[in-house]
Amino acid sequence: MTSPSAAPKVASLADLFAIAYRIEADAVERYELLTRQMETFNNPELAAVFRDLGRAEKIHRDEIQRLAGDPHIEARAQRVEWKRGDSPEEMDLGALHYLMTPWQALQLALAGEKRALEFFQHVSKTVSNAQIKKVADEFVEEEAEHVELVHRLLRKYPRPAGSWDYDPDPPAPQD
Repeated sequence: MTSPSAAPKVASLADLFAIAYRIEADAVERYELLTRQMETFNNPELAAVFRDLGRAEKIHRDEIQRLAGDPHIEARAQRVEWKRGDSPEEMDLGALHYLMTPWQALQLALAGEKRALEFFQHVSKTVSNAQIKKVADEFVEEEAEHVELVHRLLRKYPRPAGSWDYDPDPPAPQD
């Protein structure tokens, strides 16, 4: 996935807000997709986990928009591109399985939150502008809270058994 060096350059406060908004908007979009997929696969417990994670990301996205005070932040964020891969919080769709458990999904979410945290830490350490550093530090705190939230959620779910992906009636291609 994304490393801080693959992220767009932060040259202004507007850049930082647009990148932060994009990170959260991408996460919201991915969690909504995953919620729908798990509903399709009749995995309501996992759909609920993804729905809740998506709600949390949506709150953070909307808070970034409010803080930015930029009515065009969504359009500005659409122009944000990573040099390779997805934005930090996007979950790797290739790592998903229709029988995965909430514990496994939360492991993937945790990895995304850690990548976002690392990105904002990188910005904080490398920018020289005090205002950008201050906001980046606030985002570091937010992402650290998100990491802790996922750790708390993980305590609610047991680690799955080694046979978690056994399906007595696996999907079969239709002729």
